[in-house]
Amino acid sequence: MRRACSSSTSASIRVHEAGGPVTIAAMPTLPISLVVITHDEAANIARCLDSVPFAADKVVVDSGSTDDTVAIARAHGARVVHQDWLGFGQQRNAASAHAAHDWILALDADEFLEPPLVAELERRLPALLEGDAAVGILRRSTWYMGAPMRWYRPMVGEKLARLYRRDRARWTDARVHESLRWEGRAETFAAPFHHLHNPTLPHKQLKVLRYAELKCRDWHAKARPPRVWMAPLVYLAAFLKDWLLRLAILDGWRGFVVAHVAASYAMYKRLRYFEMHRNPDSIAQAREVLVRHGLDR
Repeated sequence: MRRACSSSTSASIRVHEAGGPVTIAAMPTLPISLVVITHDEAANIARCLDSVPFAADKVVVDSGSTDDTVAIARAHGARVVHQDWLGFGQQRNAASAHAAHDWILALDADEFLEPPLVAELERRLPALLEGDAAVGILRRSTWYMGAPMRWYRPMVGEKLARLYRRDRARWTDARVHESLRWEGRAETFAAPFHHLHNPTLPHKQLKVLRYAELKCRDWHAKARPPRVWMAPLVYLAAFLKDWLLRLAILDGWRGFVVAHVAASYAMYKRLRYFEMHRNPDSIAQAREVLVRHGLDR
C-alpha cells in the first residue's frame, strides 16, 4: 500500500446550494477509496460523493440504474463500474475489488459526511492508514420524517464499521442485512456521518417488501423451520424493545411510527417465510411481481 504522505493530488470541496454546487477550496487527497453501490440513486449520489473530498479514488458500482445515477456519478468525479446485482453482501465484496486503494470507505448513496467528521478523518487517517488497524468505526445519525432523531438509539450515534482495509475485512454474503467481519484492531471516530432515511413511509414499505423477501430467501436456502406461531410474539417483543429499551418513546409520535414499522417488518418476514414454506410456488410468483415493480433485480 502506498504511504499516506505520498499522495500529492488534490480535490475540490463542493457545497450544495440552491443554485447548484459551488467549489470553495482544494485539499490534498489520501490513498483511500470511497466505494458506493447504487441503483437509481440520482437524487442522492452527488451529495454522497462530494462529501468525501479527501478520497483519492471514488468508485460507484451500479447494478443497472435507469435514471441519471451513472451520469451524475461521473460528473462528480467517480469511476463507474457495472455489476449485476448479487445481493448486498456479495455486491459490497465485488465492489471492494474495484477500489484503487486497500483502505476503503463504504457509504450508501443516501449517506454523507459532514465537515466535523471530514476534519476528524483528515486529521487521523494518515496514522490509521500506516498502522495495524483493520477497521474504523463510524457513528451514524439518521434523519427521519424530515428531522434528525434525538433519542432512538439505532438512529442516534449507531456504530458501524464502514472504514476498512480490504485484506483484513470482508462483508458477509447475506442477501440483506450484511455486516463487516474483520480480524485485528478497530479505531472509533467521534463525529457522526448522516443518513437520510427513506423519504416517505411508502418508500420505507417498498424497501420492507424487498428486504423481507431477500431475508426469507436466505432462510429458505438454509431450510430454517418457519415457526409462524412466533410472529405475534416477535411483533410485541420488537415493538417494546424499540419503544422502551431503545428510547423511541422519547421521540414522540415519530418514535411510535419507527417502532411500529420495525416490529411489523420483524413479523411480516415470518409470515412471508411461512407462505414460502407452505406454498413454494409463491417464491417465483413473488419474484415476478417484485421485478415488475423494480423491487428485485
